[in-house]
Amino acid sequence: MTDYDYDLFVIGAGSGGVRAARMAAARGARVAVAEVGRLGGTCVNVGCVPKKLMVYAAGFADAFDDAVGFGWESTNPAFSWPSLIAAKDLEITRLNGVYQRLLNGSGVEIIEGRAHLADAHTVVVGDRRFTTETALIATGGKPFVPDVPGADLGIVSDAVFSLPELPPRVAIVGGGYIAVEFAGIMRGLGAEVSLIYRGPLFLRGFDNDIRATLAGEMAKRGINLCFNMEVDRLESGADGGIRVCGPTGDEVDADLVLWATGRVPNTGSLGLEELGVELKENGTIVVDEHSQSSVPGIYAIGDCTDRMALTPVAIAEAMALAETLNGNPTAMDYDKIPSAVFSNPPIGTVGLTESEARSHCREVIVYRSSFRPMKNTLAGRDEHTMMKLVVDGATDEVLGVHMVGPDAGEIIQGFAVALKCGATKAQFDATVGIHPTAAEEFVTMREPVADD
Repeated sequence: MTDYDYDLFVIGAGSGGVRAARMAAARGARVAVAEVGRLGGTCVNVGCVPKKLMVYAAGFADAFDDAVGFGWESTNPAFSWPSLIAAKDLEITRLNGVYQRLLNGSGVEIIEGRAHLADAHTVVVGDRRFTTETALIATGGKPFVPDVPGADLGIVSDAVFSLPELPPRVAIVGGGYIAVEFAGIMRGLGAEVSLIYRGPLFLRGFDNDIRATLAGEMAKRGINLCFNMEVDRLESGADGGIRVCGPTGDEVDADLVLWATGRVPNTGSLGLEELGVELKENGTIVVDEHSQSSVPGIYAIGDCTDRMALTPVAIAEAMALAETLNGNPTAMDYDKIPSAVFSNPPIGTVGLTESEARSHCREVIVYRSSFRPMKNTLAGRDEHTMMKLVVDGATDEVLGVHMVGPDAGEIIQGFAVALKCGATKAQFDATVGIHPTAAEEFVTMREPVADD
């Protein structure tokens, strides 16, 4: 037993902070967690969870349309935005309670309020001071808004989940996963959508075939893709709406503008710079392989570090840190982490993109298939699925698996296990497919695409 009030004090009760607190407490540590907002952080309250619920809601539009092709008589269902928001709020409140019970059941003390560090072993919350042997920063991130005239006429993704009604026309500025996901959601729920991105193609960092395929499918759905358009300013429109203006005269009119231009870490008010904690230029905390900052005793995990901003990654970092603090130094493995984008259609991906593989390997073999899913034949829907394998020609190891199409995230999760085990293309070929499914295409692709 030390002279400190706590063995571990966690600042931030998001997915990573809560998991670290619970795991440390389970190992006998005295733990407190401070949170200024609702338990669960971004993911539970204004991120993954409510967004996925909205993705489900938007998907019913396709289901109603497709049902006619399968013999169901046509109906004219009506959508109620307030009903969706109310149902979403109930679920988020339930999850907040789950997080509170998990922390209470683990013996973790929950301290409400904004915290900062007075020194490496002292946390201040309001007018209270607490001492701790170890401090963990798990404060996550927040949306970034460009500094342009009229920027305050737009909103960020956090605010979408509490809008009183669905806007008829939505302009989304950005080209990351948040932008494409909300474009699909808003379009599926009935809004006219324009997606504005300064580059030639969105989702920078994803495989190029994924990017091109999704752009084509989104255009088919009537989403106005405004690529190569910089946003110079926002103006109030004559019709009571908002006009998005570019420097070369490009204009898009909307009733709501959503800034989806990236996220920045929540590290500005923690007192880190005063303590000598090394930060990168973007404000993220520099940590070593065991999540320790440049100041001994201060650790950081999740989106406030410059690693991989995914909820499951933050949770895995928390579990590795709990082992480290328990005397078993454990480093997080960032190799072959799968991810999904819940666009419409969705994306699933794991491993290297084709361009990454070509920069690492002397010989790369690519297998690619594009087809119309079986469900779409009777539905009459013009939507295609794309699947792709990236293979090391020298070792036959499958380096990357990529997909655009229904259930992509569910399908890629299983193939991520195979890649983690070092599966080869020959082993993919030797696996019997489940017929008729889309997933079987991954084990039946035999002919590589021509090498350009």
